[in-house]
Amino acid sequence: MNVRKYFTEKEKLQIKNAIHTAEFNTSGEIRIHIEKHCTEDVLDRAAYIFEKLEMHKTELRNGVLFYLAIEDHRFAILGDAGINQKVPDDFWEKIKEEMAASFREGHFTQGLTTGILKAGEKLKQHFPWQKDDVNELSDEISFGSK
Repeated sequence: MNVRKYFTEKEKLQIKNAIHTAEFNTSGEIRIHIEKHCTEDVLDRAAYIFEKLEMHKTELRNGVLFYLAIEDHRFAILGDAGINQKVPDDFWEKIKEEMAASFREGHFTQGLTTGILKAGEKLKQHFPWQKDDVNELSDEISFGSK
């Protein structure tokens, strides 16, 4: 299956709308990257994609990447240094557990949407929107060739 077709257009729009909602009251940035396979450690792959998408270049270092390897049933959430200094050590793991519960039931869009919105709540708390904020990163879902 072509990874770009894993989610329907309606599901992609729901995910993108979740990103808009999550980013609405924060200077934080959220990206989604989807691939078929992850042949290495999932966090190492997510870190590579994080850098490739230049997420480390946000002014406040408050980007969050949701990385999914669909056919391998692996995923990771990676926050940049600015947000990781503010959230509890187990914050991303708790979001992953909630997302995984939805994924196990086959509700991938809902699981991803839930994770995005929870990340947005924390970003809003620690990085509230300022009148001069700009959207530093694309809200489009990125897809890998793997």
